[in-house]
Amino acid sequence: MSSKIKKTGIFLKHIKYLLLFISFNLFGQDTAKKSNDVLLSKIKKTKGLVALWDFKEEAGTSRKTYKTNQYPLKENNGILPRINEGPLSGYSAQFGNNAFLSLPHSETKELNIYGKKQGVTLIAWVKWSGEKTGFVGGMWNEYQDGGKRQYGLFVSLPYYNGKNQVCGHISNTGKPTPPFPYSIDYSASKQLVQPNVWSSIAFTYDGTYIKSYVNSVFEKKEPELINNTIGFEGYPNGLTQTKNPYFFSNGMGNNGSDFTVGAVLLKSGMGNYFKGQIGGLAVFKRALSDAEIKKISQ
Repeated sequence: MSSKIKKTGIFLKHIKYLLLFISFNLFGQDTAKKSNDVLLSKIKKTKGLVALWDFKEEAGTSRKTYKTNQYPLKENNGILPRINEGPLSGYSAQFGNNAFLSLPHSETKELNIYGKKQGVTLIAWVKWSGEKTGFVGGMWNEYQDGGKRQYGLFVSLPYYNGKNQVCGHISNTGKPTPPFPYSIDYSASKQLVQPNVWSSIAFTYDGTYIKSYVNSVFEKKEPELINNTIGFEGYPNGLTQTKNPYFFSNGMGNNGSDFTVGAVLLKSGMGNYFKGQIGGLAVFKRALSDAEIKKISQ
């Protein structure tokens, strides 16, 4: 009798583990979520890293940098739900309800990257909805005091040939690019950003050229006529230029912007709201090489 009971116990134990395995694979990811420690370690060890956010925090709380817990990005204009999905921590922040994250200029410290020959790199892991212009992150303010633009990563800037592309924006003066009404100084990736799938997007600036990347790949674009430039002073037939890489040797100005994620200040108020999920954002105070971009963004 004891032998039968023992066998029954072993059988039930196996059934228990089988049910736990099935339950985990179907329903239990939330309770056993694992971060991508290998990728996080590679990013952390890359020279020049200033800040890395992995967006693991719950809605209603500040998003702080990985390991160091610095640069707390506070929610504005609502809360940002935490989604149980993401390429770095296993989580991401859901944007799309006009809420955004910000850090006051007075607290930006090393994020206030500027100078004539100063480089910068921004890499983000996003699942973009495919809707309109979306500001991912950076120090970019298009209105206050005539403009406090500095550096910023966008998805889709259609006005000057960047529709559905990764756009890396740099400004020296913080103001629009003469003689045009807006700042034209951004690179635009040759590849399009695919909607509703996870992508790594990035741009680098080495003091001379801005380069945009999609899923760790840089593709050169040929010179093209830029939309909305015909008829301006000095450009009766419009402006023709190469958007990737984009030549800009003026450097980054120290223009006083807050650091924001998910939106920028426009004349009409906060706008260019990012729609979709952001699962990671890294800022470096130098231009990473193609090999380094590939190593940490795939």
